[in-house]
Amino acid sequence: MDKFNVGDRLKQVRKEYKLSQRELARRAGITNGTISLIEKNQNSPSIAMLRKILEGIPMDLSAFFSAGEHAKDKVFFKPNELTELSNDNLLSFLQVGDAKHHNLQILKETYHPGGDTGKTMLRHLSTEGGIVTKGCIELTVGDSTQVLKVGDCYLFDSTTPHRFRNTSDEICEIISACSPPYV
Repeated sequence: MDKFNVGDRLKQVRKEYKLSQRELARRAGITNGTISLIEKNQNSPSIAMLRKILEGIPMDLSAFFSAGEHAKDKVFFKPNELTELSNDNLLSFLQVGDAKHHNLQILKETYHPGGDTGKTMLRHLSTEGGIVTKGCIELTVGDSTQVLKVGDCYLFDSTTPHRFRNTSDEICEIISACSPPYV
């Protein structure tokens, strides 16, 4: 599977919007050195960091990762045709097709031991659900935390703060869906 090149894509998008690294950094509230390192693929941003950067353009994650690679009429996908949305060594998010064209995001999520969506809880305007297919994951939604094991499922309003953490010693895999796509 070809890994999505976040650095090249960010540089392409920044230039399409006629922004300097300095201007994009100012808009995103980060240093221009961070933008430079990401574009050179010397720094892999978390999904939360990338989302913050894209807010300075403005562009959502779905549009950033779709990059016109998937035809909206495509129905079937092989494992090597999924779009990788993460460059993190502890997390992997593989997206089926172009979520923006279908108003639905389907992901194969992999959390290695220690994998965590971050101390800052996620919130977005969606509904999301999933099924644990391997290992276990600690899921916090609002004030509730539960460890989900193989076969366990979840479904919640994503405007409620939430966090996924793999606190075990084995890899966790989840098949999830989010509508509208996480932007």
